[in-house]
Amino acid sequence: MLNLFRTYINRRTLISIRNFYNSIIDPIFSVFSPKMNPDDSQEPEFDPRVPSVPVSYPIKTLEDLKLRTYFDSFHFQFNKASVPLRRSGVDGVSLPNRRRIMVCHDMAGGYTDDKWVQGGSNADAYSIWHWYLMDVFIYFSHSLVTLPPPGWVNAAHKHGVKVLGTFIVEWDEGKLIADQFLASTTVADMYAERLSELAVALGFDGWLINMEVSLDIEKIPIMKEFVSHLTKVMHSSVPGSLVIWYDSVTTEGQLNWQNQLNNYNKPFFDICDGIFTNYSWTEDYPKLSAAVAGDRKFDVYMGIDVFGRGTYGGGQWTANVALDVIKKDDVSAAIFAPGWVYETKQPPDFQTAQNRWWSLVEKSWGITRSYPNVLPFYSNFDRGNSYHFSVDGKSVSDAPWNNLSNQSFQPVLEFSGDTTTETIQASVDLKEASYSGGGNITFKGALEDDGSSMIGLSLEFTNTMNMENKTSILLASSGDTLLTMNQFSSKFDSVIMPRHVKKTSSGWVIQDSSVTMVGSTLTASEWNVKSQNVNWKSGSVSLKILWTLNSGVSPGFSKYNVYVENEEGKLVKSSNFLGVASVEAFYISDLLVPAGISSLKFIIQVCGSGGASQELVDSPFLRLQVEGAF
Repeated sequence: MLNLFRTYINRRTLISIRNFYNSIIDPIFSVFSPKMNPDDSQEPEFDPRVPSVPVSYPIKTLEDLKLRTYFDSFHFQFNKASVPLRRSGVDGVSLPNRRRIMVCHDMAGGYTDDKWVQGGSNADAYSIWHWYLMDVFIYFSHSLVTLPPPGWVNAAHKHGVKVLGTFIVEWDEGKLIADQFLASTTVADMYAERLSELAVALGFDGWLINMEVSLDIEKIPIMKEFVSHLTKVMHSSVPGSLVIWYDSVTTEGQLNWQNQLNNYNKPFFDICDGIFTNYSWTEDYPKLSAAVAGDRKFDVYMGIDVFGRGTYGGGQWTANVALDVIKKDDVSAAIFAPGWVYETKQPPDFQTAQNRWWSLVEKSWGITRSYPNVLPFYSNFDRGNSYHFSVDGKSVSDAPWNNLSNQSFQPVLEFSGDTTTETIQASVDLKEASYSGGGNITFKGALEDDGSSMIGLSLEFTNTMNMENKTSILLASSGDTLLTMNQFSSKFDSVIMPRHVKKTSSGWVIQDSSVTMVGSTLTASEWNVKSQNVNWKSGSVSLKILWTLNSGVSPGFSKYNVYVENEEGKLVKSSNFLGVASVEAFYISDLLVPAGISSLKFIIQVCGSGGASQELVDSPFLRLQVEGAF
């Protein structure tokens, strides 16, 4: 019922409706629930200690946070981010000294398709690929402790974007929770340390603190201690980490959204890394907030609700109206719920609507960051979802999938919305064949009749010490070298013809224009592979596979392709791609074992950051005997 009015009500109204709704519904359920049929089928309650397909999930109680039960979960190891934050800024970790954009993910309550750590089966799952327009990404849900799924952390970190989890206390039950964790400064410090420990262990960069409850005035000093201590322990544990205060409860203990930075919330702002204001501000509030913030004006993030609930400018397709005002007053912006495009099924399709919506952000603020900022770099244009999966030009799966950990560097593609004025349109295609992963850059259109045409890759390098010092290079396609040089040598500092061209058996033409160092090959003997939680059922098996280097050194790879070969004696009867692991562990659930198979060979294909994949014959593996197992 609440979703029906989501666009039209503000936060205070929502809370009133929720409380009224619960006051009516709870007594009704208390009367009728004892009479419900005890045989009604229900999904079994989730027990994180029991081996199962790895998922991301939030922490819902203070008791679980206090007792650190998450670390005893079967799923803990799988939820660690494998990609460190790409260094940027003056010292490599600090946010840039300019106005910034913070994006708060609020998509259908969170933990939807993205909860499947090893990947899901929905090729149309929600994702973001406009990382070059933001500085911070917050994963949000209405559970007490929202832990970002590792796919979001990995994708954001590749693009230099920091990721925060959410600690939220709301509704009537939230008041009881607040009274518990604010029982004393000692208790508050303990919970702050628990949150910091989680961020460090899982590899994300801090917290949004959202206290959507009123507090007794004597709790305010303890609340400030909690925020202050969390900020200090996060900074000491993760340099460059952030703790952001949401504009909710005031220093007088009232749940009264200020929609700006002022004396009622500035004491919280002063002891953390920034404030995320509520959305119902008026045109002069950004300027007033900047005045209060002083030399920390970029740490003020003015809220914009994309659903438009009381937000300045109306959100939705006019969210740029608010951005224009915020930009004018030179403070930062916090965009809440850009998943509106996906949730409301904006036409004509998600990819087009998503590109159109983010193009409004780009036109208002421009591109805020560029990447990569170090060489070498690699991209296969994978967005983390597709209808097939390829490795080195060979299709290994035709099944639809989603896994944000697979997302690679995303190209900045101009969106005009008018294909009639563009000779060539460039897009990321998820359905045509891919050389690696599930995406590719597709060019469509008609060239002018100029007698000849060719396609190449233009690279532009900028000196970080002197931004005016730029070098442009054309990696040309194979063809007439003399003609190419005559056409393009005056337009580029250097034109490089491919040094090697080959056509693969699957029809791909590879033009090699790179210079690589000769490295070493990891062989199976250098790895230790073992199994845990092996569970045989009639005709199937479930197990957890783990692998480490024998040297004890951390492998440092962010991706592994996992295969299984069905063996009958010494013969390989069939080989199947199982999925991608972003940590040194993979769980296989209910794998069907054909009759007559004597052993299963699980192969771990190591993938380098430059796109190279280890040969399967050299890859580490685990052989599991089947005979007599059933």
